[in-house]
Amino acid sequence: MQHKGEIVEKAVRQSGIPLTKLVGRLGKSRKWIYNAFENPQLSLDVILEIGKIIHYDFSNEIKELNVNNSVNETRPIYNEVEYWKNKYLNLLEEYKTLLEASNIKK
Repeated sequence: MQHKGEIVEKAVRQSGIPLTKLVGRLGKSRKWIYNAFENPQLSLDVILEIGKIIHYDFSNEIKELNVNNSVNETRPIYNEVEYWKNKYLNLLEEYKTLLEASNIKK
């Protein structure tokens, strides 16, 4: 049985999207993506972000992405509103850090 990182690596390699392009879109390094491929506990946020870039739905391979409400209905656990809220808050924190760093240099 493959772990999360291996599942993501397989999908990325089958997508045909070059790793350079993928890491560029993620704002990460090649070393980071190789480490992600080795990570059995790769976060769902990262998996979903990669899935959007490569146009791949990981919900069939990664159980945590789905909850069966009934036999015919599944819904993602991942709340998209929460995702964007957290992304916005992270960007604000990074911006604050940059502002503080620029004030220290003055």
